[in-house]
Parts: sequence; structure tokens; C-alpha cells
Amino acid sequence: MSSTVSIEIPREILNITHLTPEELKRELAVYLFQQGKLSFGKAREMADMSAWDFQFVLGSRKIPVHYDVEDYEEDRATLKELGRL
Repeated sequence: MSSTVSIEIPREILNITHLTPEELKRELAVYLFQQGKLSFGKAREMADMSAWDFQFVLGSRKIPVHYDVEDYEEDRATLKELGRL
């Protein structure tokens, strides 16, 4: 079962960046994916985006999609956990 962790972001940061909390979460997901810290599936999940939409964001930023067997297995496990497989 999955759980969440909350972090506090000063409102000033949101005001300065002109980002909503959801946009900031998406930016973090993209960054972690780009750094190889999250798989495509987990980053997409964190960003709360469909695979197509997340791939579009990556493509628009010229971030290559590195999807390997480990990512595939992780995505399959997530789908099973969600009852979609």
C-alpha cells in the first residue's frame, strides 16, 4: 500500500515562480525523471499525468525517455496494484 509524505513550500516560492502546487509537483517529477531518480511510470504518476501527456512534456523539453526493463516491471507492478492488470 502506498503512502504519501507532505512537504511545506513557502507560499512566497509559489508566488515568485508563478506555479501552482500541482505545477510544482509536476516540475519535481520531471526533474527527478531527468536525473534518473524516478522511472517514467513513477514520475508520470507523481505528476498526475497520462503517459502521453507526460511524454509530451518531456519531448517539448527535449528530455529523452529512458525506459528499460526495470521501468517496465515497475509499471506492471503498479498496474497490478491498481487492479488494472
